[in-house]
Amino acid sequence: MAWNGKRARLYDPTSPEPFRLSRSKLELFVGCPRCFYLDRRVGVSRPEGFPFTLNNAVDTLLKKEFDIHRARGEAHPLMKQYGIDAIPFAHEKLGEWRENFVGVQYLYTPANLLITGAVDDVWINSAGELHVVDYKATSTTREITLDEEYRQGYKRQMEIYQWLLRQNGFKVSRVGYFVYVNGKTDRKAFDGKLEFDVQIISYRGNNDWIEDLIKKAHRCLATNAIPKASAGCRYCAYTDAVKNTEQKPARKKAAKKSSPPEPTLEMNF
Repeated sequence: MAWNGKRARLYDPTSPEPFRLSRSKLELFVGCPRCFYLDRRVGVSRPEGFPFTLNNAVDTLLKKEFDIHRARGEAHPLMKQYGIDAIPFAHEKLGEWRENFVGVQYLYTPANLLITGAVDDVWINSAGELHVVDYKATSTTREITLDEEYRQGYKRQMEIYQWLLRQNGFKVSRVGYFVYVNGKTDRKAFDGKLEFDVQIISYRGNNDWIEDLIKKAHRCLATNAIPKASAGCRYCAYTDAVKNTEQKPARKKAAKKSSPPEPTLEMNF
């Protein structure tokens, strides 16, 4: 289906109905207020990328695997290997929390925004605290850390999930876990299967910035002026470059009108 850039349910400053704002849209605001405004207020979104079908397959299988241990009320072997005092959390709403476009929800009344986020998993420790868990898939020979620039978004992602669960009345540990699966490329052949190394990376989250971000995103939506693009936004840089390029032929054409026609060279074959 052709992409038309249009989105349903745009923000209306005059509407009394709460406006749904997902975790990914808040991340879009962090990346570029202009793209965020065009998406949520005007209805013109960035082109969608290709689906990460292999990553989605890994995500599904990991959920199934941890669900086996959830049903048994026992720790997964990885949790034991890393000395994590927890078991997969069994809750009647876990299916909703995991579902895209549903997720964990909280109505932030100062801005009348329904903040949502779909988690991969939740564990619970012996003290009754919840741990947010996110699955990540990659393939690299480098050491996997959370220090790379693009992975700062992963940290914000986890912190928003922690905040959402806290707003829903749960006792949530500041420590969350990334379950990282790393595709191996050192095998002699593919042989119809892809093997992975699996590791757990812990991360201590901080929620202090989230409500301020929500307020800024709300102020952005409420204005009638399209905000400036972020300096590092490649999408806005591309569209601006296209506009500039399209304007150049018109200027050249106008300049040629005042010049005599160039001689034409005819060639006969």
